[in-house]
Amino acid sequence: MLAPGGKRVLVPGALAGEEVTFQRRRRRRNYDEGVLVEIRRSSPDRVAPACEYFGRCGGCSLQHLSPDAQLAMKQATLIESLARIGDLEPTEILAPIRGAVWGYRRRARLAVRHVERKGRVLVGFREHEKPWVVDMLTCATVMPEISRLIGPLSSLIGTLSIRGRLPQVEATVADNATALVFRVLDTPTTADRELLAQFAATQDVRIYLQPGNPESVVALHPEKPVDELHYRLPAFDLALTFGPTDFIQVHGEVNQQMVDQALRLLAPKAADRVLDLYCGVGNFTLPLARHAAEVLGLEGAGALIRRAQHNATLAGISTARFIEADLSGAGAEGAWTRERFDLVLLDPPRTGAAELLPALGKLAARRIVYVSCHPGTLARDAGLLVREHGYQLVSAGVMDMFPHTSHVESMALFERA
Repeated sequence: MLAPGGKRVLVPGALAGEEVTFQRRRRRRNYDEGVLVEIRRSSPDRVAPACEYFGRCGGCSLQHLSPDAQLAMKQATLIESLARIGDLEPTEILAPIRGAVWGYRRRARLAVRHVERKGRVLVGFREHEKPWVVDMLTCATVMPEISRLIGPLSSLIGTLSIRGRLPQVEATVADNATALVFRVLDTPTTADRELLAQFAATQDVRIYLQPGNPESVVALHPEKPVDELHYRLPAFDLALTFGPTDFIQVHGEVNQQMVDQALRLLAPKAADRVLDLYCGVGNFTLPLARHAAEVLGLEGAGALIRRAQHNATLAGISTARFIEADLSGAGAEGAWTRERFDLVLLDPPRTGAAELLPALGKLAARRIVYVSCHPGTLARDAGLLVREHGYQLVSAGVMDMFPHTSHVESMALFERA
């Protein structure tokens, strides 16, 4: 918003079009930062936050803005970024992909802190711009299977000998189970393990321990066989397995629509060869393999490549190949750049894919679908694809993967000019 005198001021909690009073907290060259004091005239898009912890919890920042207005704001952010950074305007603006706005998060990293003065362990998200853990018992955005565990986890961890050496619990809801990964800095005692086992049985969850990096994760009772964690993509008759710390999209309903839209935009033909960059566990690769002659999935993490290969085997898909490849720097010039591909699916990290673009330009694929988690890097890369590598931006639109947050997930279609 603009302060008297015309300088832009960022005031968390204030909405576009509102008249507010604020207190300046920090002055910068191009804008200032302020703290909201009073709302004098509210926006018609302002709503009452559904969560009692909103404002303190750092997990959400937009619960006070209606879901429709959130989507409109994110779509406007995408289009403005494409114009300002990439000097581009899509021929078509795609309708937003949306799903449930409450109880949607199937994955959450819950911080843990033993607070002596409270006499108990806090489990939840961290406070806004602070390192402390919110004293919370439920969460309105995570799936109910996770929300119901916050209070019981607090009680359980408070009984463990390592309660001061357990900083995080990563919770994931698969289609067939709920998994909890306890980050342990000290080895649990025999008594600790017994308490964890009792909790797993009474709460009907699977418990894993992580003493080091993600590859150190092990089931509490590895000797007991269980079926693999998985999520389904019904439109493609697929069940994709994953490990308890493997990356999967947070919003399952939006993910299904995202995959559907990517295939619709790419429109693979039976004779097409498709390249899937940053393929993960095969979320796009295997649906594409149902429609194309061959799909090559590339990913930098060997564990994910092995998982994707396993998923292809389970699905009886022989037309998908997977190769571990560093897609940054020198790795962007691997053997795959000398193959022929008709279509490309690109789902890079927040930093974007600038280093890959020269190789993509040489491939000269008919279409590229770019799935993005940062509108700024998408806009930068879109400008390069158009100005330097012979593509035109056909369509773009947002996906509401993280309702009530400022995260802008989007998808764009490029065609060879």
